[in-house]
Amino acid sequence: MKRLFSAITLAVVAALALTACGSGSSSGNGGSDFNKADVTFAQSMIPHHEQAVAMAKMAKAHASSPEVKKLADKIEGAQGPEISTMKGWLKDWGKSKSSGSMGGMSGMPGMMSDSDMKGLDEATGATFDKMFLTMMVAHHTGAIEMAKTEQSKGKNADAKALAKNIEKAQTTEMAQMKKMLGS
Repeated sequence: MKRLFSAITLAVVAALALTACGSGSSSGNGGSDFNKADVTFAQSMIPHHEQAVAMAKMAKAHASSPEVKKLADKIEGAQGPEISTMKGWLKDWGKSKSSGSMGGMSGMPGMMSDSDMKGLDEATGATFDKMFLTMMVAHHTGAIEMAKTEQSKGKNADAKALAKNIEKAQTTEMAQMKKMLGS
């Protein structure tokens, strides 16, 4: 009986350990320890990243510079998976993708208006390249602002780590874009 109890206890402990290590979703659960700032960060950064991905896709069709196209591929390649990760966190946290209180995306730091996006989509060649780089610098500036807020006010370790990575990557990309604009 004592041996059976030990075996059952060991099985339960092993199952709990595996459950704790598992994510519950393909994107990771972001941990169960989160606060309002973490939720706001994910709910805001998802549409922010989605707009950057849309801009990057435009670059594939409209940019004339191979350097701009390469940067756009890099932006899309980084931000697409981050969107999936944040959507997974919101799902696991029992929160909706949208806060419902933003009053549209244009109020977020660095977001382009519908008119800006239409103008970018209609541009081609060197004109597109300059517009894309200028708009993406502003866009990244807004993302960095949101990432810094998450790092200072957030509670979730995974969300704060992502925010730190966003700040680092986008600061580097901004320096590259400013250099490209200057040449």
